[in-house]
Amino acid sequence: MYQDNMKNKILSGLFWKVMENGGTQGIQFLVSVLLARLLTPSESGEVMLIMIFITIGNVFVQSGFNTSLIQKQEVDEKDYSSAFYISAGIAAVLYVILFFTSPLIADFYGQPVFIPVLRVLSITLFFGAVTSVQSAAVARNMEFRKLCLASIFAAVGSGVIGVAMAFFGYGVWALAMQQFFYSLFLMLVLFALVQWRPRLLFSPRKAKELFSYGWKILCSGLIDTVFTNVYGLVIGKLYNSAMMGQYSRGNQFPSLIANNLGAAIQSVMLPAFSACQDDREKVKSMVRRSIITSSYLVFPMMAGLMAVAEPMVRLLLTDQYLPCVPLLRLLCIAYATWPLHVANLQAINALGRSEIFLKLEIIKKAVSVVALLISIPFGIYTMVALRAVTDFICTFINAHPNKKLLHYSFYEQWKDVIPSLIVSGIMGLVVYGVQYIIEGTLLTLVVQIAAGVAVYVFLSWIFRLEAFVYLCKTAGITKR
Repeated sequence: MYQDNMKNKILSGLFWKVMENGGTQGIQFLVSVLLARLLTPSESGEVMLIMIFITIGNVFVQSGFNTSLIQKQEVDEKDYSSAFYISAGIAAVLYVILFFTSPLIADFYGQPVFIPVLRVLSITLFFGAVTSVQSAAVARNMEFRKLCLASIFAAVGSGVIGVAMAFFGYGVWALAMQQFFYSLFLMLVLFALVQWRPRLLFSPRKAKELFSYGWKILCSGLIDTVFTNVYGLVIGKLYNSAMMGQYSRGNQFPSLIANNLGAAIQSVMLPAFSACQDDREKVKSMVRRSIITSSYLVFPMMAGLMAVAEPMVRLLLTDQYLPCVPLLRLLCIAYATWPLHVANLQAINALGRSEIFLKLEIIKKAVSVVALLISIPFGIYTMVALRAVTDFICTFINAHPNKKLLHYSFYEQWKDVIPSLIVSGIMGLVVYGVQYIIEGTLLTLVVQIAAGVAVYVFLSWIFRLEAFVYLCKTAGITKR
């Protein structure tokens, strides 16, 4: 009965997280397409570059204590409030730093508009301090429906504001205000849906307990976020904001898929793994199911996206964004490995081994920094290609500790996902070949997508892929 109840909670949580991420990112994707048509690649690149600094700031505000609240077996109001006040204090310090360093950042990139835009967007750090605790409360109670509703409302409201401002010629401020109001609306709606409220409670002991686990997650998240965004920082400096715009658009499509499923798995599986942390066999079974199922879904999406990249960019973003197509295809390869990264790392976190998590991040980023330094003289396409290579190598690094912790080695993991990878590759080749048969951008794209779905489902059925059978049984399509 416990296993059935946990399974139902996990499936329900995954459903609402996928709905949240899919709905939110789907709306934001449509908004970004409209904004891309109304703004230039240079204007898009300027705001995306600014958002890197905000994203890094949010790691300090949100990462460590949010994860600590979720992982901890028992929490009370003192835990929540202590985490909130520390996060709010960090947000205040970071806001002051970004406010006074914004002229230096603007001078470094030669973009005077960075000063006012960065100062305004830095306010969202305070919103993040609140939503990080709200999100932890949601995750602990598996109430992901509330987060789904709040995120979709925030995406719609901020999207309307951003598109309207772009239409009336506000340029970079249209994108900036879209980001600002998304954070504001998310916080306000969660206040209406989530019972938690900040109280005048603070416990140094509770704060120390949360920090003892969370500081390692914070450092790991900081290392990961800085390095993930270092490509944008380097591109923005070595090239120009227009090329940064091309890179951000090329990154947008595969990250939409990876972040949707990856974030859903991360948000739901951490509390699920944590609840079973004393039963290593159960955790291993859940990790294996997570890797097999998520890879089965992500691999074909990335293969298909690589195949349809050119007609899709022509149709959605217009020809001015065609230089992003090679970048998009390379980034699809990089993001395809995310299911393995996320499942392995969340298992390590759930088992309370945050020190291993931190060590892994240091090792991976050392490898990636070497690859980045080697690739810089050879141009942006080589930089992104080597990123894909290092992401593949990092799957082995992330999986290594779980050979001992869960007796689930990287050899077993890749053996589990190879069938989905092969079938996805065959499907991708078929989809890519369609463009040489069908004429017309829209018709080509429609036929490619239909062919891709049909071929992948047919091959999954023919070869009886484990994930396909599992999903059919879960959905009630076939008998158990």
